[in-house]
Amino acid sequence: MSKGISAGMRVVAGAAMALAFGAVSAEEVTLKVHHFLPPGSTAHAKFITPWCDKINKESAGRLKCQIYPAMQLGGTPAQLIDQARDGIADIVWTLPGYSPGRFPAVEVFELPFMIKTAELSSRALWEYVTVNKLDQTEFKDVHPILFHVHDSGQLHLVKGPITQQSNFRGLKLRAPTRQTNKFLAALGATPVGMPVPQVSEALSKGVIDGAMLPWEVVPAVKAHELVKFHSEGDPKARALYTGAFIFAMNKAKYDSLPADLKQVIDANGGADASAWVGKVWDESATAARKLASDRGNQFNVIPASELKKWETAGQHVYDSWVSEVSGKGYDGKALLKSAQDLIQKHDPI
Repeated sequence: MSKGISAGMRVVAGAAMALAFGAVSAEEVTLKVHHFLPPGSTAHAKFITPWCDKINKESAGRLKCQIYPAMQLGGTPAQLIDQARDGIADIVWTLPGYSPGRFPAVEVFELPFMIKTAELSSRALWEYVTVNKLDQTEFKDVHPILFHVHDSGQLHLVKGPITQQSNFRGLKLRAPTRQTNKFLAALGATPVGMPVPQVSEALSKGVIDGAMLPWEVVPAVKAHELVKFHSEGDPKARALYTGAFIFAMNKAKYDSLPADLKQVIDANGGADASAWVGKVWDESATAARKLASDRGNQFNVIPASELKKWETAGQHVYDSWVSEVSGKGYDGKALLKSAQDLIQKHDPI
């Protein structure tokens, strides 16, 4: 009798555990996703929303996103990475460069004349972070999902075009990163550092005479309506600059997910996902440029021969970066070579 009761109890207990496991495995998780651009931006409409839709589908509806664009959860773009670390948001999209000096090793991709296309160099960036174990050093406080760069950065100007280095003198130009800040200063301009959301007001109030921006983000900040001139680098040369981005998750949130949901996140991150986001930026550039053309804005191409002079002028930016990261315990020369070799491997010219 006692054996029968014991066996029956084991069956009931086993059934209860199975039901409990099924309830856990069927748990729905809503992820708070925070970023700094408006809903109409490429980042929101063509990257973050489709990414969220994809993980929702692949998790059979168990992973959901609540997206908060334009800093709706509060704070500033520079604080987004800490919001992911602290759990204010579950996932953020931001630039490490918005936190000056905090993520110096990844800034190598923001040196002048590094990349050609966003798609292929984004793949190189993911590999660079992985090979050099930056996910265990600079980004150890978050769970990186993917890294990417934007399409080629260009010069957008209010008063006139830039055709040669001497044209930079006397201009106040928005610098998107620490490295472009140094680069513009080397070329003779007065750099004014600011995140993308501040560009519209700065242009409209005459605080700056122009901005370094990729074409992709121009419509989001209405730069094509606030400037008249666009000076672009020779398309056969490497870009004047790019910015490095991270799509990062709160570590505790990621660790709390069941194994199958972690697999969904993992399957939508890494090298392929990084390249996909870069491709979104490359493809968005054409339509954004057309908006400026349709307004009758003027364009000029800076020839490769002139860009070579700018490259020479900006050499100390490379030297400064190597010195800085070496002072923080890295082998700066080795990291620079790693980045250049990986870009050449994935994004040759």
